Amino acid sequence: MTGEKPLTDGPATLEWGVRLLYVQAAALAVLTAYLIVLDLTSSEIDVAVAASLTVMAALAAVAVFFVARGLGRRAVRARGPAVVVQLFLLATGGFLLQIDMLWLGLAMLLLALVTAVLILVPPSSRALGVD
Repeated sequence: MTGEKPLTDGPATLEWGVRLLYVQAAALAVLTAYLIVLDLTSSEIDVAVAASLTVMAALAAVAVFFVARGLGRRAVRARGPAVVVQLFLLATGGFLLQIDMLWLGLAMLLLALVTAVLILVPPSSRALGVD
């Protein structure tokens, strides 16, 4: 596979960044399951909106999973999408703060910041071959 390096002997920063990306993918999968339950049990529902939201959450879970997998295999091309995912989380966390969901907003902001920093620090960059 072109541009990929072996999984062994990676820096702890990159390994933890990848683990946090997998946590984000799992959280999106749980959100998808919750949306499916809501879609099936709600009495008043706009089917098109509910289905599209559920499908988007499922696609996001799959996309983040593959980004984490690529970064875990040290594919440098996965770093950009991983950072973009963190930017989306930062925006979502900021929105949650604005609507007074402080604990969830702060948790998302912290998760996004920690993950982005772990992916972008010099040891991770060297492991990906960026430096």
